[in-house]
Amino acid sequence: MLKIAVPNKGSLSAQAASLLTSAGYQGRRDPRDLVLADPRNNVEFFFLRPRDIAVYVGEGTVDAGITGRDLLLDSAAPAVEHLALGFGGSTFRFAATPGEVTDLAGIDGRRVATSYPVLVSRYLADHGVAAASVVRLDGAVESAIQLGVADVVADVVSTGTTLRAAGLEVFGDPILTSEAVLIRRRELGDEVGAFEILVRRIQGVLVAQQYVLMDYDVPISAVERAVSITPGLESPTVSPLHNSMWVAVRAMVPRADTNALMDQLYDVGARAILITEVHACRL
Repeated sequence: MLKIAVPNKGSLSAQAASLLTSAGYQGRRDPRDLVLADPRNNVEFFFLRPRDIAVYVGEGTVDAGITGRDLLLDSAAPAVEHLALGFGGSTFRFAATPGEVTDLAGIDGRRVATSYPVLVSRYLADHGVAAASVVRLDGAVESAIQLGVADVVADVVSTGTTLRAAGLEVFGDPILTSEAVLIRRRELGDEVGAFEILVRRIQGVLVAQQYVLMDYDVPISAVERAVSITPGLESPTVSPLHNSMWVAVRAMVPRADTNALMDQLYDVGARAILITEVHACRL
């Protein structure tokens, strides 16, 4: 039975749970449950702290898990990132009092506070910067400079509002661009088949989130122009209608382009243009 670790709380938890249920796996009914068996799908879920998931996967205690790329790298666990999941995005940056430190070299000899000491230490070492110390804090990193704990902070940045409110300014290139990822242990052994099914199901949901099905009727004289607008993934389906001068067309199209494509199709003569949600697929 494939053992999968899932975040039990935090920003990744709800979206990870939604992804797995959309992929056909059983969801837990009680948020206090720590273990959930899903024998129909030959898997067992373990609900763990997001920061611990990479450690369990790396040690082989569980076979796979969903966590953040930043947490995976900071754990230094020998787990493998297998698939990016497209949610939980964040950027990891350095920040300091305006004018105090303006580039990466300026960190040399200074104290850095962060919730990701392994990741930051490795980044600085890779760039030849020797900080005086890297101080681990579990929260409220932006207060570290004001409280005299550090000279520089390294923290997750979305809009930068929290750092600016603390009187800090972002500098240098991003340390890391992170998102939720599916990770696995290096050797899966007998569970490789169940893991491959998990990956296919998740990929099917991720693709479905990016596409919709578009159906429309179009005169035969305009078919070639219409299908050039909606070529589909392989080729669109074209079916005859009772009116022999018209055909029905169905194709998968990028969700983000839906309205622009509908406008183009209307201009070439297509009518009855409909959109249908795609919940899951296999390509």
